[in-house]
Amino acid sequence: MGWTNRLGYSNSSGDLGSHHTNFESLILMVNPACRLTGYQIKTKMKNTILIVSMVLVSFGAFAQHDHGSHDDKKGMGQKMEPMFKDKDLGIAYGHYIHLKEALVASQTNEGRKAATKLETSLGSVDYGQEAKTEAANVVSATTLDGQRKAFASLSNEMSTLVKGGELSMGEVYLEYCPMANNNAGAYWLSNQKEIKNPYFGDKMLKCGSVKETIN
Repeated sequence: MGWTNRLGYSNSSGDLGSHHTNFESLILMVNPACRLTGYQIKTKMKNTILIVSMVLVSFGAFAQHDHGSHDDKKGMGQKMEPMFKDKDLGIAYGHYIHLKEALVASQTNEGRKAATKLETSLGSVDYGQEAKTEAANVVSATTLDGQRKAFASLSNEMSTLVKGGELSMGEVYLEYCPMANNNAGAYWLSNQKEIKNPYFGDKMLKCGSVKETIN
């Protein structure tokens, strides 16, 4: 079935004809004086396709760059754990942090396990005997409150060791709660500035402040 448009262009094949004829017909409907050659039609079609392709490629590159930047920022936001030049001190400090986190979570059994490992590791640390004795007191404590009281004295000894040691990477934060240890106050060491109080756990998790940065 054929058709004839207002401008006199007809198609007797029953379809819309070739792409070139349709493109030229559209141009003539807007401006009858503008008649394009076949070469010009092909050129314009190629240019249009090229422009669209470039826009899509540019958008994809921007999206990938933006995603990469987001990942970089996310990675930068993650705090790096401190590293010590004295490997033995670094191992002992890792067990101390494990103990601290157990007390924050009010996990008595986990705290005892961490304190046991800490006590053992301190045997290889220079000048670690006093800290080892305090770690043993945490191990022998039968209650969570007893562990936390012993942890206060242990933290004082660990602070002395960490300050006397030498960090090869990262920072350690000395933090303090004035209400701990029956309002006598107590310190602890942490890898983060964010306060997570090991003396009160979730009862007063944010109580305390950073008193010193060790680096």
